[in-house]
Amino acid sequence: MTTLEAVQEEVKQVKKDEKIKKICFILSKSAMDSAYAAMVMANGARMEGIEAEMFFTFFGLDAITKKKMTDLHQPTVGNPSFPFPAMIGGLPGMEALVTSQMKKEMERLDMPPVDEFMEMIHLSGGKIYACKLAMDMFKLKEEDLVEYLDGVLTIGDFYERAAGDGTHIIFI
Repeated sequence: MTTLEAVQEEVKQVKKDEKIKKICFILSKSAMDSAYAAMVMANGARMEGIEAEMFFTFFGLDAITKKKMTDLHQPTVGNPSFPFPAMIGGLPGMEALVTSQMKKEMERLDMPPVDEFMEMIHLSGGKIYACKLAMDMFKLKEEDLVEYLDGVLTIGDFYERAAGDGTHIIFI
């Protein structure tokens, strides 16, 4: 083996060792775009054979709360990507209109609704956890959340689960 071949082999091994093995998503918002971003990435990770865990905290809990998960909204105020002046985004009915349009476009693209998407992630081996502190703050019980919840964790528990080489944490 030449020196060049040895170096190329070593580079291949380093790249192989750097592969993402696990991704932990933290969802802290209940906006549709935030929830879908986390679900699309978690689902994509599972499709690539990467472990995926989702940790829902604060208003992100809405995405796994039975009564709220199918009624997430897309805020128009405070969204710099909204194509109209902020004042228009605050008009009555504007948020409902934008949410309705997003849902129609997602349906056109054959994206499942939140409840189905979360169940798909669970069935593919993704783990779904709720934040104990946020549950206590919002007075939620485990029975208020999806039945396929893998547990309620403290932040310390979450960090322990996220530990390890090849693990990445993404906060949304």
